[in-house]
Amino acid sequence: MSVDARLIKRLPAIADADSFELNVHLRAEAGITAIFGPSGAGKTLILNCLGGFARPDEGRILVDDHLFFDAAAGVHLSPQERRCGYIFQDHALFPHMSVRENLRFAAASRLSKTGRLNRHRRIKDLLEAFELTDLAGRKPMQLSGGQKQRAALARTLVNEPHLLLLDEPARGLDSRLREGFYQVLRRTRDQLQIPILLVTHDLEECFELADFICLIENGRFTQAGSRDAVFKRPAGTDIARALGIYNILPAEIEALDPGRNTSRLRVFEFALDGPYLPGRLIGDQGYLCVPSSEFRAGPFDNQSSSNRLVLRLIGQTPSSRGIRLQFEHGVAATVTESEYRSLQGSDRLTVEIPQSAVYFIGK
Repeated sequence: MSVDARLIKRLPAIADADSFELNVHLRAEAGITAIFGPSGAGKTLILNCLGGFARPDEGRILVDDHLFFDAAAGVHLSPQERRCGYIFQDHALFPHMSVRENLRFAAASRLSKTGRLNRHRRIKDLLEAFELTDLAGRKPMQLSGGQKQRAALARTLVNEPHLLLLDEPARGLDSRLREGFYQVLRRTRDQLQIPILLVTHDLEECFELADFICLIENGRFTQAGSRDAVFKRPAGTDIARALGIYNILPAEIEALDPGRNTSRLRVFEFALDGPYLPGRLIGDQGYLCVPSSEFRAGPFDNQSSSNRLVLRLIGQTPSSRGIRLQFEHGVAATVTESEYRSLQGSDRLTVEIPQSAVYFIGK
């Protein structure tokens, strides 16, 4: 299954907010597509348009061979007709119903045609699949955050949706419950083979779950593609800075060798070898853009070697992954605590960059 949606939705200015226009072309295949961006960028509005809770001013929504919306033709299916599963930020479980009753209510309309026995079997299978059998008689207020998320996902899947919409589904969960929900969602992705659209502003969630990424800002997609393509090759320095995981340094191309598939960049007074840069010329100026995780900090030495920067250390802070080192020119790198102990006492360190990680963005 696939999604092809052209969406234009305009929101007028109100007392405490400026006018806003969403204008995107979303394509999504089976798997998890993360829509990533800051608050107010239009992420939830996209889900509401797809689910039928907001009507675009212009555009067309096609899910597989099903036309959900066409402004020109006057087609606008109701949410009940779209067969979309939607998990809202607040779980949207009926508080007066038990888990089983929530699933039974969701199944009543669509599965009624197939009979009570099939409906009962479908609910039983989902309760077992999401480890909710022993909790089936509890109401939402008696569930933990992780249990509510599993129940909300199970209820969403009762009707075998063609499209699954998730609005920050792990919001408010601690790290243990979040990882448990991620495992459930991965299994769901593998079993259903339908498009799953995940709205998030958590970069780690994108790394954990996404097969594809759509970066959004101010109602426009700034870049879209596979997770690795987007995160390893940001389209510009503004995008790289917004993601917040890169070291970005001024650079100039010194050499290009298409035969050997190599290039050489000058960063400050240091030479860095990287892959060939098609379409670029010697002397082009731009920026070296490398994830902070690719930088390797080590003791200072006087040996002349490519792909090394000698930088002054200006600070360090503990992090969940070790010690984060801050260098001059805004460079950052993370080392383990044992590695940091061997570096203590030095105000200048060598920072090594793998050749394969060298990525040049032109001005």
